Amino acid sequence: MTKPLDIVILGLSLSSSWGNGHSTTFRSLLRGLHAAGEGHRVLFLERDVPWYASHRDLPDPDFCEFAYYSDIDDMLSTYGERIRLADAVIVGSYVPAGVTLIDALIALGPQRLCFYDIDTPVTLAKLQRGDEEYIARRQIPELDAYFSFTGGPILRHLESHYGVPKALPLYCSVDADRYQPTGEPIEWDLGYLGTYSPDRQPVLEKMLIEPARRLKGRRFVVAGPQYPADIDWPDNVDRIDHLPPSEHASFYSRQRFTLNVTRADMIAAGWSPSVRLFEAGACASPIISDAWEGLTDLLPDGAAIVIARTTEEVVAALEQTSDEERQALAEAARLRVLEGHTGRARAAELIRDLRDLPLRRQDMGAAPRHKISA
Repeated sequence: MTKPLDIVILGLSLSSSWGNGHSTTFRSLLRGLHAAGEGHRVLFLERDVPWYASHRDLPDPDFCEFAYYSDIDDMLSTYGERIRLADAVIVGSYVPAGVTLIDALIALGPQRLCFYDIDTPVTLAKLQRGDEEYIARRQIPELDAYFSFTGGPILRHLESHYGVPKALPLYCSVDADRYQPTGEPIEWDLGYLGTYSPDRQPVLEKMLIEPARRLKGRRFVVAGPQYPADIDWPDNVDRIDHLPPSEHASFYSRQRFTLNVTRADMIAAGWSPSVRLFEAGACASPIISDAWEGLTDLLPDGAAIVIARTTEEVVAALEQTSDEERQALAEAARLRVLEGHTGRARAAELIRDLRDLPLRRQDMGAAPRHKISA
């Protein structure tokens, strides 16, 4: 029998889904690892910050070991040996003081050191501007693998341009046990779930707010925090400031269509499915999405999704799609999501890829394979 892996993850958040999509991504992945029943041991370490402390919807997960830390040095004094001996250590994007943390981990010399970028196009755009908020360019060649939320050509770019030994796709996924159709009556014709982002807002304006202005007899909804107070919401658009994951399935199930909006950097890169795309699909909510390269390979246009580029195309979808056509779209998307984009499917990919990576140390007394770059 293959030996289970001991994995340590240092991610943005597992405890709070407020204002971020990282927590639901990690929850689905780690629940998938736990459900596989292969005995893998996972410790998730989360920086204790006030903005998540006041919005925790999963303070005590039952599918992994979990701990908060307030200081990197204190965390290493407590968990340093566990990190050093673990089969794999994975640092996520947007972790506070990420550069300092990664330097400390490199110096510690773990068996395998990986980065899981849930924001790859955003990260690379920041690095190109000299912005090293949570990872430094000099650190990328020191990694054993760079797991990327974005697939496609950007993976080879990470290897050839940034020098990472291995860049691998690790798309988001959905917890199929928690995201299912609820059978509730339809309440909204079109809904959107997402935190405010300046680069997404013009698309939201074009694909939901303007259709709401034109279709005054239909109902719309936008759920998510941090939207500016000066947005002119039409009267037929409901606003929900924060929607905890426990209410997501009900939210999707009450929509005739769900809108998927992608950040500009991710549209430019392509191959960047959002967790909301898979959540809506699992809940059998027909999806209208903006366009980006790779989307039709995941969900064929007109068969499993409606791709729209203009307000008029959104209005046409809402006004001209029959219930039978909507149902066919929903069933096709749900089938594809359940076949290849669940937490268990993604967990199996992660374990396979980790096992394929060489160890940094061939024995416990050997020196770390990499040296810290100056």
